[in-house]
Amino acid sequence: MLVLTRRKNQSIVIGDQIIVTVLEVKGDQIRLGITAPRDVQVYREELLADLTEANRSAVLQEGAASAVPPAPPTGAAFRARTRRAA
Repeated sequence: MLVLTRRKNQSIVIGDQIIVTVLEVKGDQIRLGITAPRDVQVYREELLADLTEANRSAVLQEGAASAVPPAPPTGAAFRARTRRAA
C-alpha cells in the first residue's frame, strides 16, 4: 500500500486520468473530490460490498445460482493483491 500525506487542496494523480483532491479536513473525517472519466466507477468500499451482496441475493432468489459472478475484490483481499513491492 502506498501511503501519502496531503493537506487541504492538495491532490494525488492515479494513472493519467484520475485525480483525488483533499477538499476539507474536520476532526477524524476528510472530504475527497475525485475527478475521473465517466467510464471509471468510483464507490465507497462499504457500499460496494452492500451492492454486491444485494445483487448476489437477487440472482440467487431467481434460482440462477450458477450465473452469480464472483464478487469484486474489496477490503483486505484487494489490498493484499494490489500491494506494491518495496
